[in-house]
Amino acid sequence: MNKDTAKQYEGVVKECRAVFELKTIDYGTAWRILRTSSLTDQIYIKANRIRSIQKKGVQKIDEGIVPEFIGIVNYSVMALIQLNIGVVNEPDLNAQKAMELYNKNIYAARELMLDKNHDYDEAWRNMRVSSFTDIILMKLLRIKQIENNQGKTLVSEGSEANYYDIINYSVFALIKILYENKKI
Repeated sequence: MNKDTAKQYEGVVKECRAVFELKTIDYGTAWRILRTSSLTDQIYIKANRIRSIQKKGVQKIDEGIVPEFIGIVNYSVMALIQLNIGVVNEPDLNAQKAMELYNKNIYAARELMLDKNHDYDEAWRNMRVSSFTDIILMKLLRIKQIENNQGKTLVSEGSEANYYDIINYSVFALIKILYENKKI
Protein backbone atom coordinates (compact mmCIF):
# COMPACT_ATOMS: atom_id res chain seq x y z
CA MET A 1 0.00 0.00 0.00
CA ASN A 2 1.12 3.50 -0.80
CA LYS A 3 2.28 4.96 2.51
CA ASP A 4 0.50 8.21 1.68
CA THR A 5 -2.95 6.62 1.38
CA ALA A 6 -3.74 6.52 5.11
CA LYS A 7 -2.40 10.05 5.57
CA GLN A 8 -4.33 11.40 2.57
CA TYR A 9 -7.49 9.57 3.64
CA GLU A 10 -7.23 11.16 7.09
CA GLY A 11 -6.67 14.59 5.52
CA VAL A 12 -9.86 14.27 3.49
CA VAL A 13 -11.81 12.93 6.47
CA LYS A 14 -10.60 15.90 8.51
CA GLU A 15 -12.16 18.23 5.91
CA CYS A 16 -15.43 16.25 5.81
CA ARG A 17 -15.63 16.06 9.60
CA ALA A 18 -15.07 19.81 9.93
CA VAL A 19 -18.00 20.51 7.58
CA PHE A 20 -20.20 18.02 9.46
CA GLU A 21 -19.27 19.58 12.80
CA LEU A 22 -19.95 23.14 11.63
CA LYS A 23 -23.29 22.15 10.11
CA THR A 24 -24.18 20.41 13.36
CA ILE A 25 -23.55 23.70 15.16
CA ASP A 26 -25.68 25.56 12.59
CA TYR A 27 -28.54 23.07 12.24
CA GLY A 28 -28.25 20.68 15.16
CA THR A 29 -29.14 17.11 14.26
CA ALA A 30 -32.32 17.86 12.32
CA TRP A 31 -31.21 15.15 9.86
CA ARG A 32 -32.18 12.54 12.48
CA ILE A 33 -35.79 12.73 11.19
CA LEU A 34 -34.74 11.63 7.69
CA ARG A 35 -35.47 8.10 6.61
CA THR A 36 -32.56 6.38 4.90
CA SER A 37 -34.45 6.56 1.60
CA SER A 38 -34.44 10.37 1.91
CA LEU A 39 -30.70 10.35 2.60
CA THR A 40 -30.17 8.07 -0.39
CA ASP A 41 -32.03 10.59 -2.53
CA GLN A 42 -29.92 13.48 -1.15
CA ILE A 43 -26.75 11.59 -2.03
CA TYR A 44 -28.18 10.83 -5.47
CA ILE A 45 -28.83 14.54 -6.10
CA LYS A 46 -25.22 15.38 -5.23
CA ALA A 47 -23.74 12.54 -7.31
CA ASN A 48 -25.96 13.40 -10.25
CA ARG A 49 -24.85 17.05 -10.08
CA ILE A 50 -21.21 15.95 -10.09
CA ARG A 51 -21.84 13.78 -13.17
CA SER A 52 -23.70 16.63 -14.87
CA ILE A 53 -20.79 19.03 -14.27
CA GLN A 54 -18.29 16.41 -15.44
CA LYS A 55 -20.25 15.80 -18.66
CA LYS A 56 -20.95 19.47 -19.43
CA GLY A 57 -17.53 20.73 -18.35
CA VAL A 58 -19.17 23.84 -16.92
CA GLN A 59 -21.32 24.74 -13.94
CA LYS A 60 -23.68 27.64 -13.34
CA ILE A 61 -23.71 27.50 -9.53
CA ASP A 62 -20.50 28.69 -7.90
CA GLU A 63 -20.00 25.52 -5.88
CA GLY A 64 -17.79 22.90 -7.46
CA ILE A 65 -17.63 19.16 -7.10
CA VAL A 66 -15.42 19.09 -4.00
CA PRO A 67 -18.23 20.27 -1.67
CA GLU A 68 -20.56 17.77 -3.36
CA PHE A 69 -18.20 14.84 -2.66
CA ILE A 70 -17.84 16.09 0.94
CA GLY A 71 -21.64 16.16 1.16
CA ILE A 72 -21.82 12.60 -0.18
CA VAL A 73 -19.42 11.43 2.53
CA ASN A 74 -21.37 13.20 5.26
CA TYR A 75 -24.83 12.13 4.09
CA SER A 76 -23.55 8.55 3.81
CA VAL A 77 -22.37 8.68 7.42
CA MET A 78 -25.79 10.03 8.42
CA ALA A 79 -27.43 7.13 6.57
CA LEU A 80 -25.23 4.63 8.40
CA ILE A 81 -26.14 6.23 11.72
CA GLN A 82 -29.84 6.02 10.82
CA LEU A 83 -29.48 2.36 9.84
CA ASN A 84 -27.74 1.62 13.15
CA ILE A 85 -29.82 3.58 15.66
CA GLY A 86 -33.05 4.22 13.79
CA VAL A 87 -35.02 7.24 12.61
CA VAL A 88 -36.72 9.55 15.14
CA ASN A 89 -39.50 12.12 14.96
CA GLU A 90 -37.44 14.88 16.59
CA PRO A 91 -33.70 15.49 16.79
CA ASP A 92 -32.38 13.54 19.76
CA LEU A 93 -28.59 13.75 19.57
CA ASN A 94 -26.40 16.46 21.00
CA ALA A 95 -23.38 17.58 19.01
CA GLN A 96 -20.93 15.48 21.02
CA LYS A 97 -22.89 12.25 20.50
CA ALA A 98 -23.36 13.05 16.80
CA MET A 99 -19.58 13.45 16.43
CA GLU A 100 -18.95 10.17 18.29
CA LEU A 101 -21.27 8.35 15.90
CA TYR A 102 -19.72 10.15 12.93
CA ASN A 103 -16.23 9.05 13.99
CA LYS A 104 -17.34 5.47 14.63
CA ASN A 105 -18.76 5.16 11.11
CA ILE A 106 -16.06 7.05 9.26
CA TYR A 107 -13.37 4.92 10.89
CA ALA A 108 -15.28 1.74 10.06
CA ALA A 109 -15.23 2.95 6.44
CA ARG A 110 -11.50 3.63 6.75
CA GLU A 111 -10.81 0.11 8.05
CA LEU A 112 -12.81 -1.38 5.19
CA MET A 113 -10.83 0.77 2.75
CA LEU A 114 -7.51 -0.42 4.21
CA ASP A 115 -8.56 -4.07 3.90
CA LYS A 116 -9.85 -3.67 0.34
CA ASN A 117 -6.90 -1.48 -0.62
CA HIS A 118 -4.57 -4.28 0.46
CA ASP A 119 -6.39 -6.83 -1.67
CA TYR A 120 -6.90 -4.57 -4.72
CA ASP A 121 -3.38 -3.11 -4.51
CA GLU A 122 -4.49 0.52 -4.79
CA ALA A 123 -6.18 0.04 -8.17
CA TRP A 124 -8.26 3.15 -7.42
CA ARG A 125 -5.20 5.34 -8.02
CA ASN A 126 -5.43 4.46 -11.72
CA MET A 127 -9.12 5.28 -11.94
CA ARG A 128 -10.72 8.49 -13.13
CA VAL A 129 -12.81 10.72 -10.86
CA SER A 130 -15.65 10.29 -13.38
CA SER A 131 -15.53 6.53 -12.77
CA PHE A 132 -15.91 7.10 -9.03
CA THR A 133 -18.98 9.21 -9.78
CA ASP A 134 -20.50 6.49 -11.96
CA ILE A 135 -19.80 3.79 -9.37
CA ILE A 136 -21.37 5.94 -6.63
CA LEU A 137 -24.49 6.39 -8.79
CA MET A 138 -24.61 2.63 -9.42
CA LYS A 139 -24.31 1.92 -5.68
CA LEU A 140 -27.14 4.39 -5.03
CA LEU A 141 -29.35 2.57 -7.53
CA ARG A 142 -28.52 -0.67 -5.73
CA ILE A 143 -29.48 0.89 -2.39
CA LYS A 144 -32.75 2.17 -3.89
CA GLN A 145 -33.55 -1.35 -5.09
CA ILE A 146 -32.74 -2.78 -1.65
CA GLU A 147 -34.98 -0.11 -0.09
CA ASN A 148 -37.76 -1.02 -2.53
CA ASN A 149 -37.31 -4.65 -1.39
CA GLN A 150 -37.77 -3.57 2.25
CA GLY A 151 -34.06 -4.12 2.95
CA LYS A 152 -34.02 -7.75 1.88
CA THR A 153 -31.38 -9.19 -0.42
CA LEU A 154 -30.94 -12.75 -1.65
CA VAL A 155 -27.18 -12.93 -2.20
CA SER A 156 -26.01 -9.32 -2.26
CA GLU A 157 -24.51 -7.01 0.31
CA GLY A 158 -27.01 -4.77 2.04
CA SER A 159 -27.35 -1.01 2.12
CA GLU A 160 -24.71 -0.59 4.83
CA ALA A 161 -21.94 -2.08 2.69
CA ASN A 162 -22.94 0.13 -0.22
CA TYR A 163 -22.88 3.29 1.94
CA TYR A 164 -19.38 2.36 3.14
CA ASP A 165 -18.26 1.92 -0.47
CA ILE A 166 -19.82 5.28 -1.39
CA ILE A 167 -17.84 6.94 1.41
CA ASN A 168 -14.62 5.35 0.23
CA TYR A 169 -15.11 6.14 -3.46
CA SER A 170 -15.90 9.74 -2.50
CA VAL A 171 -12.78 9.96 -0.37
CA PHE A 172 -10.73 8.51 -3.24
CA ALA A 173 -12.17 11.14 -5.58
CA LEU A 174 -11.31 13.88 -3.09
CA ILE A 175 -7.77 12.52 -2.67
CA LYS A 176 -7.27 12.62 -6.43
CA ILE A 177 -8.77 16.11 -6.77
CA LEU A 178 -7.15 17.71 -3.72
CA TYR A 179 -3.79 15.98 -3.52
CA GLU A 180 -3.08 15.73 -7.22
CA ASN A 181 -3.86 19.45 -7.51
CA LYS A 182 -2.03 20.17 -4.23
CA LYS A 183 -5.03 21.85 -2.60
CA ILE A 184 -4.36 20.19 0.77
